[in-house]
Parts: sequence; structure tokens; C-alpha cells
Amino acid sequence: MRDVVLLVDAANVVGARPDGWWRDRAGAATRLLARLAALPGRVVAGSAGEPWRVGRVDVVLEGRARDAVAPQDDGLRVHRAPRDGDAEVVERAAEAGPGLVVVTADRGLRARLPGVEAVGPGWLHAVLDGDPEPGQ
Repeated sequence: MRDVVLLVDAANVVGARPDGWWRDRAGAATRLLARLAALPGRVVAGSAGEPWRVGRVDVVLEGRARDAVAPQDDGLRVHRAPRDGDAEVVERAAEAGPGLVVVTADRGLRARLPGVEAVGPGWLHAVLDGDPEPGQ
């Protein structure tokens, strides 16, 4: 079993579902944070179906989503980007240890993270929705 730390590009994950998030970005981010708080300590199917144990979830918020309310959870770290969310993700990835998996579909951001494993928002939504084999 592989231990992982998820680094979540919240804007990209929230934007992947057209559920009206644009009307209340902070509210959408608050809902995502509440769902992500359930992941630390949980075993999930990784990108190729192998078991991953989620040790921690780091989430980058940007823009109006920075006003989101985060649940108190030791396994959830919220980073409120002062300017550019992608730059904050890159900075956090550089500080991360082994087992980092970035959650984003942003190709430009992925290109700035050579050698870092990345999965798309669809994978994360499937995990959060309880899909036993989420894929990428």
C-alpha cells in the first residue's frame, strides 16, 4: 500500500462540475473542504487501481474561494494563495516530501511539476462520491 499526500488545486476541482459554483465560490470551496476532511487516514483506489492510504490533504484556494471556511482537521491543510493559485501549488509541491499526488486537470500547471504524479478532478470526485475504482 502506498502512502500519499494529496495536493488539491481547489479551483480546478470545483470548476470540473457545473453545479452553480460560480454564484458562490467561497461556499463551493467550503463544501469541497468539508468533503476532503474525510480523506486523511482513508484507503482509496489510486490512479491505476492500486491502494493508496491518504495521509494528508493540502488544498490551495485562490480568489474569492479564499474566504471558504475550513473544518478543523489535523489531516487537512488549507493554503490561501495571496495571488496566483498555480504558483502556490508549485511552491507547495516543491516543499512536499515523497508520496505527493497533485489533483488538477490544468495542463499548464502539470507541465510546471515535472516528475510529480497528477490525477484529474474526475478521480477525486469519484473517490469522494464513493466509486470503488475511480480511475483518472
